[in-house]
Amino acid sequence: MKNKEKNFVSAVVYVHNDELYIGNFLDKLIPFFEENFEHSEIICVNDASGDNSIQIAKAKNDIVETTSLTIVNMSYFHGLELSMNAGMEFAIGDYIFEFDDCMIDYDIDTVMQVYKRCLEGYDMVGAVPNKPEKITSKLFYWVVRKCSNIEDVMNTECFRILSRRIINRASSMNKTVPYRKLIYANSGLKSDKIYYSVKDKSTYKKDKTEQKYRVRLAIDSLILFTDVGYRLSLTMTLLMMLVSAFMVIYSVVVFIMAQPVEGWTTTILFLAVAFFGLFAVISIVIKYLQLLLSLIFKRKQYCFESVEKLSK
Repeated sequence: MKNKEKNFVSAVVYVHNDELYIGNFLDKLIPFFEENFEHSEIICVNDASGDNSIQIAKAKNDIVETTSLTIVNMSYFHGLELSMNAGMEFAIGDYIFEFDDCMIDYDIDTVMQVYKRCLEGYDMVGAVPNKPEKITSKLFYWVVRKCSNIEDVMNTECFRILSRRIINRASSMNKTVPYRKLIYANSGLKSDKIYYSVKDKSTYKKDKTEQKYRVRLAIDSLILFTDVGYRLSLTMTLLMMLVSAFMVIYSVVVFIMAQPVEGWTTTILFLAVAFFGLFAVISIVIKYLQLLLSLIFKRKQYCFESVEKLSK
């Protein structure tokens, strides 16, 4: 008889119009959990699906023996992040798998590889497909690395496993989690990734509602987790201050070298100095807003990876 893992594992699965994928997904995941873990649960978060996704998921309860299968129905479309947050509140496992969709393009044994890697001392391990990343994803992660203190080289993961420790750390850092991956990356705990060979070459298709949501999520995440907004605003402010300074010099030169209309020089000087002062104030306000964002949203000021007690 195969020795099963003693740790309780949970799987939180995001479901939104996934009737083409969820049947195959659960057909593979349920037997795998029951074969390898003594205690397990699968939580499907139904984010206002308009198809037969949940009917198909409920029918899979017939093949369940030891794994608990739960459906969390969202009242309306919330998007990936809020829906997964809701599912995480119901998860009680020592280790929690996060599946952002129901597409399985990997060998199911990859799930166990990720779990075993996590047991080696990592609090988060992601499964990354070894295929070219989308240009938009590359650009997003490049901006994150350049405009934040996140050193982890982030990738588009298919799923990930989390320890209870990193979940607790993320909850202590932020009451609400607008983008889980960046919160986990900011936690200061060890993470790793495993690359897998893509088995199914078909493309997972997202509906327009979810596509629009992910675009908004990317923009919000860049504003909240990086200083890209501050850098852009400060650059534009400094540029306009330089233009104002140039206008001061230009108006003085015109006054000396030419014969401008009466009152033109004083008007231009007044406007140039006024705008210079205005943009100086704006740069200060922008800095204050950046500090307030850091103090309120990013409440945790320090992170530690581990504590080693060397003496009794």
